[in-house]
Amino acid sequence: MATTHEYEVVIVGAGPAGMCAALYTGRSMLRTAVLERGIPGGELLNTEKLDDWIGEKSILGWELARKFEEHARLFGAEFITANVTSVRRTEDGTFETSTDTGEVYASPAVIVTAGGTPIKLGIPGEQEYAGKGVSYCAICDGAFFREQRIAVVGGGDAAVEEADFLTRYAEKVYVVHRRDEFRASRILQERLFANPKIEVVWNTVAEEVLGDANGLMSGLRVRNVDTNIVSTLDVSGCFVFIGFRPNTGIIDGHFEHDPMGYIVTDTMMQTSIPGLFAAGDLRSQLTRQVTTAVGDATTAAIAVEKFLKARGEGGGAGINPIGSGGYSV
Repeated sequence: MATTHEYEVVIVGAGPAGMCAALYTGRSMLRTAVLERGIPGGELLNTEKLDDWIGEKSILGWELARKFEEHARLFGAEFITANVTSVRRTEDGTFETSTDTGEVYASPAVIVTAGGTPIKLGIPGEQEYAGKGVSYCAICDGAFFREQRIAVVGGGDAAVEEADFLTRYAEKVYVVHRRDEFRASRILQERLFANPKIEVVWNTVAEEVLGDANGLMSGLRVRNVDTNIVSTLDVSGCFVFIGFRPNTGIIDGHFEHDPMGYIVTDTMMQTSIPGLFAAGDLRSQLTRQVTTAVGDATTAAIAVEKFLKARGEGGGAGINPIGSGGYSV
């Protein structure tokens, strides 16, 4: 029989958005559970360092993640290792957040900050050589390709930034992009173009991951979209950064979303399901950065407090139990 645990708010995901939301719900004295299947940090754990976190000229991703977690715990947030399988709103308006171990976390409000999953190329050999040359995390696997030639597929911020990062290990990095210009921010592009180890392969798509007799990746077959000429890049690794798919499959029930499946919210970060809020990378928005994730989360957490007060629930008085600081809302 499933065990049910009761909280005032359940937060699904412990990336920057989830931990920031937990900080604010904790400051509002709401009993908060943060459910995360792995180590708290989210994409911060896949980022070597940040130079766009306000107030820090440079900070390591894992270090910022640790600070976020410590700060949220300081205000009473409870972090629970759990793999969430569904979030369901019952007839009385209570949410049941279920896990793969049969545990159920009941709460009148839920903030979903589950982020996204890397989109795969869907080409022959990609799955076969995953972990044997094909990777979706430069920080995790870059060191395995010292003095080797590798390819990065993509043209957004992640692809350009990670290609530059990978040159500290690789002898040469090919950036394969299907268009003739990047979507990445200008400062990231400038760094990439200034790096002598990087060669951009424009107007080209990856078509097949090739392997050798030892079961390891040995090359990447590519095709120029203008000429249809097929060639092979002599690389032993392929890092794929072509976007993320929002992890919204855990939400049981219909919710408003954009054509890409990202959750549409109102200005209070509430979804079309009353009491269900969203923040971070799975929300439909212009850009997905740590700064926007924590901004979403701040709004969502404060909105949850107001939502619960309107329902006559929630023990929060909006008072900082450790010492008042920041802005009042």
